[in-house]
Order: sequence, then C-alpha cells, then structure tokens
Amino acid sequence: MQLKILQPFAVFTNVTNVLRIVVETTEGAFGLLPLRLDCVAVLVPGILSYTTEQGEFFVAVDEGLLVKTNEQVVISVRHANAGNHLNELRDKVKQDFLSADDAALHTKQVLAKLETGFLRRFLSLTKI
Repeated sequence: MQLKILQPFAVFTNVTNVLRIVVETTEGAFGLLPLRLDCVAVLVPGILSYTTEQGEFFVAVDEGLLVKTNEQVVISVRHANAGNHLNELRDKVKQDFLSADDAALHTKQVLAKLETGFLRRFLSLTKI
C-alpha cells in the first residue's frame, strides 16, 4: 500500500510498500491490510502505526480523516509527529504541547493588552 499523511499546508509523509496500518477511530482501533475494501474513517487523536519491510513506525496524529482507495491510503490531519520508538515520540509530543502552551500564553497576554488599550481609548472618548 501507499500511505500519504497530509497536513493543512504540507505533505507530512509519503511511504510506499506499506504492509499494515493501524489507526484509532471514533469506533476503536482499526487495521488496514492491502486487500481490505475501500473505506473512510474518522480519526481521533492517538498513535498511528504502520509496518514496512524496514520495521514498524509510529506517528502521533491529531483528529482527522482516513480514506482508503485501492492500494492508496490518504490521511488528513491538523498535526502529526513521527518517531521510530514510542518513547521518542512521547518526548516529541510533550515538547510540542509545551511550546503550544507557551504560544497560547503569549497570545492571551497580547490580547489582554489590546483589550486594555481599547477600553482606555473608549473611555477617553466618552469623557469628551
């Protein structure tokens, strides 16, 4: 099979000769083999694993959509992070969450400053 993982603005990975894929869906874990019928599945945040002749690989994915047609499996997700071992993947995901938390905090601080500035200007207009 050919596995293609897409993110909003990039192709995360494009792997050929995939022997097996396991994903987590809204209905539970779901396995794909090359001769499986075509299907569509809604993915939940979790670990996707795929096996090639070189071994098993892991990808942490956000919620998304899987479409299998013939030998091609296309997965579309917002965020994805790959690792050869689960420990390595856990560390990468943890680091991503920490940096996302820092970015969210910075965004909240900037919004608070904008709101304060807006209120001050609005109050100065009402005093006239």
